[in-house]
Amino acid sequence: MHEYPVTQQIIKIAEDHCRRAEGKKVTAVNLVIGDYSGYVGDSVQMYFDIISQGTLCQGARVSIKHIKPKLKCPDCGALFEKPPLSFDCPQCGGQGGPTDIGKEFYIETIEIE
Repeated sequence: MHEYPVTQQIIKIAEDHCRRAEGKKVTAVNLVIGDYSGYVGDSVQMYFDIISQGTLCQGARVSIKHIKPKLKCPDCGALFEKPPLSFDCPQCGGQGGPTDIGKEFYIETIEIE
């Protein structure tokens, strides 16, 4: 449910961008959403379709680039996806630690006509 206010903001930002560029309408909004961001892409898409009715974003395509979380090995510095049931680095066997990779949530680009 917390996707609703975030989606409202995405639409507001896209409309503001369109107006500043003197465009007629928003044709696409491209998002980056990390799997550990706390946001569900399908929910953002659903709310976008509903909230955008009657706005400059109505009918715009929403594309979402999903970012998988990565661990970082303190021994060799490698970034890697967590293997099932393990934190072992595939490079050196060290124990990977958390990073901010996978927590992203932002608008990558806005396309207008």
